[in-house]
Amino acid sequence: MYSLVIIGAGPSGLSAAIEAQKNGLSYLVIEKGGIVNSIQNFPAEMSFFSTPELLEIGDLPFTSAQMRPTRAEGLEYYTRVAGHYKLRCNYFETVTAVHKIETGFNIVTSRSQYQANNVLIATGYYDNPNFMNIPGEELPKVSHYYDEPYPFFQQNVLVIGAKNSAAIAALELYRHGAKVTLVHRGDQLSEKIKYWILPDIQNRIKEGSVSAHFNTHVAQINERSVILKNRDGQFEILNDFVFALTGYHPDYDFLVSCGIELDAETHAPKQNPATFETNVKGIFAAGSIIAGKNNNSIFIENGRLHGKMIIEAIISSR
Repeated sequence: MYSLVIIGAGPSGLSAAIEAQKNGLSYLVIEKGGIVNSIQNFPAEMSFFSTPELLEIGDLPFTSAQMRPTRAEGLEYYTRVAGHYKLRCNYFETVTAVHKIETGFNIVTSRSQYQANNVLIATGYYDNPNFMNIPGEELPKVSHYYDEPYPFFQQNVLVIGAKNSAAIAALELYRHGAKVTLVHRGDQLSEKIKYWILPDIQNRIKEGSVSAHFNTHVAQINERSVILKNRDGQFEILNDFVFALTGYHPDYDFLVSCGIELDAETHAPKQNPATFETNVKGIFAAGSIIAGKNNNSIFIENGRLHGKMIIEAIISSR
């Protein structure tokens, strides 16, 4: 019987594991992929928007060659932290269910079962894209994740979205020889695009290097084209690949299956903001999942701080 089972080996989960270890609690981290799995799936040449010190966990310094560390530096750092503390983590093991039992919880995984007095869910949201549910979205040429621009040289590429990820993808694809079209349901680019990126994408659109259609949505995706629709009607453009960067969401079904109640509007788990304990006594939620649909409010910078508060709550409840 563990004191705590942590689901998810992202920065929030790892920081909670460090705090548990420092305070002598028995714990186990279970991760369905590799360490900081979401960061592994970020674009290959991505840089964080934060400075290194705001990404640190476990009181270990994060050194970087530049002001904004790269994805590779982040992976190296979190791997080093886990190795330094010799954290007890089971990787490539998926939690399928959490059941309440008399002594705490029974955690069922793809490999085994574990018992714990407390459970912390820190699974993030990046594994669950917001699907558009339109014809052709299942085609192999459609992806909800952007990695790198090189395979798309001289290809007709559609980018759907108007936030940071869409702007960065459109710019990188254009600069590496793709013919880029940006489509967004709204009437303009998001004001939340980082200040050093926004004028770049605006200027590329203005000069015609990136074709943009606002107040427009994708009605259908075909093998060699896409059909777009706006207030003037439908029109078709040539297309080889689609990046549907329409955002992501927490695994609501899993949270509900654990007995956690979600806010009707935001879908955020109901919890005590001082302890991060949900309506299910003994189950905590941390990191970006606590924001529900408003996932732009929780980042590594603040999610990494949740673990200490949760461990303090567990200790004080003994």
